[in-house]
Amino acid sequence: METVVSKDGTEIAYDTYGQGPGLVLVAGGFTERSRYVGDAEALASTFTVVNYDRRGRGDSGDTLPYAVEREWEDLEAVRAATGARFACAYSSGSMVLLQARLPFEKQAVMEPPFRVEGAPPPPEHYVERLQEYVAAGNPGGAAELFMTEAVGQPKAAVDQLKETPAWPRFEAIAHTLVYDALQLRDNAVPTELLASIDVPTLALFSNASPDWLKNATRQTAAGLPNGTVEGYDGTFHTIPSDTLARALTAYFLST
Repeated sequence: METVVSKDGTEIAYDTYGQGPGLVLVAGGFTERSRYVGDAEALASTFTVVNYDRRGRGDSGDTLPYAVEREWEDLEAVRAATGARFACAYSSGSMVLLQARLPFEKQAVMEPPFRVEGAPPPPEHYVERLQEYVAAGNPGGAAELFMTEAVGQPKAAVDQLKETPAWPRFEAIAHTLVYDALQLRDNAVPTELLASIDVPTLALFSNASPDWLKNATRQTAAGLPNGTVEGYDGTFHTIPSDTLARALTAYFLST
């Protein structure tokens, strides 16, 4: 593990894998860098993969008060420290990458969860309720709200998860659900932002994801001046590591 100090003094932790041009992985919501080890290892034969913990997660710090700009600065600190040429962001992490507007040569986003036509309605007062749980010292309540109302998991399944050793890890990063909700703004496709991004960007989706997520990815690519969209066989909201590695290698290293 290595660390870099972000602009506001927060330590950001990261691991590196492999050798080659640098590629930063930007985590999605409610995950730590451990979630992306398989992807990092699959990409390591071609790239120096930089897998970092976003602030408030894992081994990274979490200087308060939070502001969305701090995470853009964190990504820039990681990019500058490692010399990474490329970036791939997952789910809500896509908004960190897109809003940071950093000078990557190429970048990719995996199923940004913008709410397009056909998407399930967002939970009422979602951000405010998350903040209330966190302020009350009840991270488990925030985690359950996200899993049941935002993701749509059955409450019985979440109750079973609470009895497993994994639950404390979810509680430890539940406060960052607020961070992702703020990054996503109103969850609409950010057409004005997309139109201003010149970096060639690959938008990826899994063929097993619901139509609204696939359409959100397509609309993201369509809104980018240099956007490309590709779909691959996978599972819900996930493309297998080997498949992802082939797709990113072909896109990033093409001329």
